[in-house]
Amino acid sequence: MQSSHPPVRRRDRRGRGLRGPLLPPGSPGHRTRAERFDDLVLDVVELVERRWSGPLAGTEFAVEEVPPSDPAPWEDDGVPLGRCFPAEAGQPARVVVYRRPVELRSLDDADRAELVRDVVVEQVAHLLARTPEEIDPHYEGR
Repeated sequence: MQSSHPPVRRRDRRGRGLRGPLLPPGSPGHRTRAERFDDLVLDVVELVERRWSGPLAGTEFAVEEVPPSDPAPWEDDGVPLGRCFPAEAGQPARVVVYRRPVELRSLDDADRAELVRDVVVEQVAHLLARTPEEIDPHYEGR
């Protein structure tokens, strides 16, 4: 009796076998660039929240790929790296970091970490009506 199902192929047509992931899930190299960027932002937010937990209570922090195409009236310097939105109409205050513009302006991983820190500190300072140096004494700005 013959089966109506075709035989299961154990190898591809060039005989190399099935290909799987190069790095196993859970290894540091398996994380995507976006996931690593999110972790970087979370690390900076934790640093800032340690010092400013009271005034930042309820504030949401987010990462978006790119800013919306309609810039705010005060944004005439090109593409923004981040924005803050004050609390209004029952919505909590929000700080957003834009991943792609930050990645494009950074030279390497260390530069990216510094730039993310500067962006978060600047946006929190704007949100709390403080100077960036008050938010983070190590702030150097660019």
